[in-house]
Amino acid sequence: MKELTFLKYVAVIIAMVALGFVDAAGQGKQDSLIQFSGLVLDGTTEELLPVPFTNVYAKEDTRRGVSTDFKGFFTLVAEKGETIIFSAIGYKEVAFVVPDTLSDNRYSIVQLMSQDTINLPETVVFPWPSREHFKIEFLAMDVTPELQRRASENIAQDILEERRSAVAVDGNETSDYYLRQQANNYYHYGQFQPMKIFDPIAWSKFFKSWKDGDFKKKKDKK
Repeated sequence: MKELTFLKYVAVIIAMVALGFVDAAGQGKQDSLIQFSGLVLDGTTEELLPVPFTNVYAKEDTRRGVSTDFKGFFTLVAEKGETIIFSAIGYKEVAFVVPDTLSDNRYSIVQLMSQDTINLPETVVFPWPSREHFKIEFLAMDVTPELQRRASENIAQDILEERRSAVAVDGNETSDYYLRQQANNYYHYGQFQPMKIFDPIAWSKFFKSWKDGDFKKKKDKK
């Protein structure tokens, strides 16, 4: 009976020591984590414009990463001493090593990116094998009045407008429109938007519509 009691005490002590080691390891892992934040800016010029949608991820663990927002801001949980990669389309990849001597659990930087220009060789596509074949086919072309009539109908403004209105807007056009609206809002952020009454382009469009009789047509339709 005494031996069983002694064995129970030994098992409890071993379990407590093991839990202590696990807790110490977990505490050490937690102490090495920091909140890594900052801004990614274009350092090619002196304007220092933000670089949106930049990939920010850990080199050792590529599954752990984020993307910068429209203003170039990012925040990521990182470990002290690890390497963080910054990559964006049109920019050179940058590697940043988080200092391993930090005493705080937060660290912020301003990362500058340099533009990377890639010149692709020129490619010219022809529907014929060579320029000589194109010249022969072009000189032998017989443009009949029927072909001219069809070409005129295909480029008529009313037909083009009807076809444009019949085609549904796809995802790319929708996203482009949304980004343009966002850019316009950011352009006038913190100030009153200009009034169209002082816009010379708007006035020119108004006079052109007046001369073309657009307002008269609308009145007749009503």
